[in-house]
Amino acid sequence: MMMQMVGSFAEFEREMIRERTYAGIVAARAEGRIGGRRRKTQSRQTPRNCPERRLRRKSAAEMARLYDISQPTVSRIVSEYRVKKGL
Repeated sequence: MMMQMVGSFAEFEREMIRERTYAGIVAARAEGRIGGRRRKTQSRQTPRNCPERRLRRKSAAEMARLYDISQPTVSRIVSEYRVKKGL
């Protein structure tokens, strides 16, 4: 019986934490803050602006070294570009 009471208090506390977190997120968005970490790449640094990638002269690995970002980031940016342009 004692363990059930401790468990119910733990559930209650977890729900209170969830509500306070959500209220904080809503308040931050109302002030104009979005949340999450900032992107590592700036617009001038993205491979989609590079003509070599559009003409397929460079591989994703070469683009990653050129822009000092990881290969998965290059692949993600290129796939987002293709979806946006319908390629």
